[in-house]
Amino acid sequence: MPLDFTAIDFETANSSNASACAVGLVRVRDGRIVEKTGWLIRPPAGHDVFFELNIRIHGIQPEHVAGAATWSDQLADIIAFAGADILVAHNAGFDMAVLKRACDATGDDCPPYRYACSLQVARRVYRLESYRLPFVAAEAGFADFPHHNATADAMACAHVMVDAARRVGADDIETLANAVGVRVSQISVADTHAESFAIA
Repeated sequence: MPLDFTAIDFETANSSNASACAVGLVRVRDGRIVEKTGWLIRPPAGHDVFFELNIRIHGIQPEHVAGAATWSDQLADIIAFAGADILVAHNAGFDMAVLKRACDATGDDCPPYRYACSLQVARRVYRLESYRLPFVAAEAGFADFPHHNATADAMACAHVMVDAARRVGADDIETLANAVGVRVSQISVADTHAESFAIA
């Protein structure tokens, strides 16, 4: 199988995993980035208050998302872009929890995506003082990007996974995961108590 996957990154309005306010998506085919996109999201009702801490992190203000599509309106666009790919994210538990919790908040069906974590992979492939995305991406040759811009973060994550696969001689995500001793997990749509993860 070729090294095909979709890298994904969410930004949130507050400490609720359901408060998605931006998404970035990057498609990788045969180890090459072939398409990228991203957009703002109006967070689900009840999860739409913007915390000052989050605003300082990503710079997204409430007025920026006032005219954006709601979670329910744009979920199909995420699914259409990702298709049947394995999703990859840096600290993937956080991003998968956003996907799951936003669907819980709106009553939408959450797609049971399989996913892998570039943070877990990086810890096993690189020797770094910090495994935060900017440091890991720089090691992978992708430096000086606007961290916490969702599309830029997804691009960085994609570069990390492609570089890690090259370093260990893996041709696909499954082989990479097996080679470095991490799991390819799956979103459990039956789980109503998913763990909350800190921002990467």
